[in-house]
Amino acid sequence: MVKEKISMVSLGCPKNLVDAEIMLGFLDREGYEITTDEKDADIIIVNTCSFIKEAKQESVDAILDLADRKHDGHCRLLIVTGCLPQRYQEELCRELPEVDIFIGTGDYPRIAEIIAEKKGTSEQLRYIGDPNFIFDEDSPRLKSTPVYSAYLKIAEGCSNCCSYCVIPSLRGSYRSRPVDALVKEARRLVEGGARELNLIAQDVTNYGADLEGRPTLEDLIRALVPIEGLRWIRLLYAYPNGITDGLIQLIKEEEKVCKYLDIPLQHISDPILNRMNRRSTSEEIRTLLAKIRTEIPDIALRTSLIVGFPGETEEDFKNLLQFVEEAQFDRLGVFCYSREEGTPANEMTDQVSERVKRERYKKIMKAQSRLSFKRNRRLVGMIEEVIVEGYSEETELLLKGRSSRQAPDIDGLVYITAGTANVGDIVRLQITDSSDYDLIGEICGAETE
Repeated sequence: MVKEKISMVSLGCPKNLVDAEIMLGFLDREGYEITTDEKDADIIIVNTCSFIKEAKQESVDAILDLADRKHDGHCRLLIVTGCLPQRYQEELCRELPEVDIFIGTGDYPRIAEIIAEKKGTSEQLRYIGDPNFIFDEDSPRLKSTPVYSAYLKIAEGCSNCCSYCVIPSLRGSYRSRPVDALVKEARRLVEGGARELNLIAQDVTNYGADLEGRPTLEDLIRALVPIEGLRWIRLLYAYPNGITDGLIQLIKEEEKVCKYLDIPLQHISDPILNRMNRRSTSEEIRTLLAKIRTEIPDIALRTSLIVGFPGETEEDFKNLLQFVEEAQFDRLGVFCYSREEGTPANEMTDQVSERVKRERYKKIMKAQSRLSFKRNRRLVGMIEEVIVEGYSEETELLLKGRSSRQAPDIDGLVYITAGTANVGDIVRLQITDSSDYDLIGEICGAETE
């Protein structure tokens, strides 16, 4: 029997990518052939995001583009999975007749069974249940990231209930995975070649609060550190109110933990933080950042901010811009507030105009570009550990990589102008130059242990 070929397009954040890898694992186990060539696929799956307006539009555009593949007669099924159908099942079924199957966030493990159910019927099918699925260490997973790097999803869902966010309705309440299960999966990923594990969840600092015995993120990290062959442990999406003194000390003292934190702050004005239903005050945020920088002076800090939230005054924005100048983040992402149905913020009356949002966005990004360049210039002359990722897209005369200060796909790169190494090697590199977001350097030490 000839195996059908399946191609997957995954959109959105790394948490979504792990979901896609789990679905591919179930399909691979059932005998489907996985291909990266959509033109050669019998079945195309689009794993979608619907967090904000731009993500929804990207998802819809991808679906419409891939729907054209059905017209050439080769692709027989177009499947849409993830957050978009979980949120908009009625509208999508009505407006996208090209799609054969819709699958929500709670039905990923049934994907092969659902495809089998489609045979023999021309009806459009949808499977949108409660968003309560969380995979375990025995779930099959077909990793799509480079062999040397992997994401370890330590929890699913969110219970923070920020007033602008739809995640709890799309993903359910916060659900941690047990420490033993995560260690088992981590060992398997490292045995498969991963040297870097990026710990991800909607809020990694809330890890364990829902488990028996209430293990903490620190407990999990200590359980991962002894894994032989694991070199870097990176923490993504650490909410400020959950960053403890103990966690700061662990990052400071443990060599395997990258001196890097992604702390989504969203704003600094207390009135806006309050309306966002955030749990940290302006004073608490400033105190935390000062403590982190005092204890770990060489740490790289990333944050995300929202401009144009309902009720954001010119004074609120000036405070935010001043804070960006003051905090000197190494990396910073800015989003214009996106009005989302079903959230408390959507019902707030004092909405900010799109024009003002864009103007504020540009001002923040202009300031951060200058600050990022300044932060990068501080590294010139220093020695950094860098993981080699291959040749530059611009020229095969240059290798590229990432330092421990740079998370995959969201931060800049290091371009290597002298020295040779293999993909996946972690080498010592002297920084010789920099730009706003990237670094340039020369290998000055062989593969480090």
